[in-house]
Amino acid sequence: MPLNLNSSWRTAASVTAAALLLASLTGCGASDAPEPSVRMASDAPPSEEAPKAPAPTRLTVPSLGIDSALLRLGLNEDGTVEVPPADKGMTAGWYAGGAVPGEPGAAVLIGHNDTRFGKAVFHDLHAIDKGADITVSGGGGEEAHFEVTGTETVSKNSFPTEKVYGTTDQRVLRLITCDGAFDADGHPVDNLIVYAKLS
Repeated sequence: MPLNLNSSWRTAASVTAAALLLASLTGCGASDAPEPSVRMASDAPPSEEAPKAPAPTRLTVPSLGIDSALLRLGLNEDGTVEVPPADKGMTAGWYAGGAVPGEPGAAVLIGHNDTRFGKAVFHDLHAIDKGADITVSGGGGEEAHFEVTGTETVSKNSFPTEKVYGTTDQRVLRLITCDGAFDADGHPVDNLIVYAKLS
């Protein structure tokens, strides 16, 4: 059976980039803090995306009253993952270097809990319960429903990169925001991660 080397290379590059991600959202709450970002290892290759299903367009979490359009997030020139701008704090974003929600792999949605403009889309994410429904809609009107399997608060210095972004055949979703106390520069020291599986 012939092997599509071009497709295999793109897939390997995408997986390598995702596996090297060091997700540490910074500056989610302080009024004078720089824009938040998800850090990526400096030697990680850019994500070369294989063809995917249509991009997701909306996130709803009924139990928390979250109903947000989804921005498409890529990589900044410095190797960090884009995040929604502070003035769009009530809008979450989908990291396009990961899976499309509902497709095999880990899909990652990123949002602020606070910005200099105030309360943001994931402000109440810490209150989500195991078993809660998360719905991600696509441009064609299709919906993927996910069930929360757990949450984890981690130090940004010990973010579980492989657990969040690593290769998997399962159809899973991760929501990430800032959490915890602030450091001397006014940046939250932790990340809150919500894990969910397709239901």
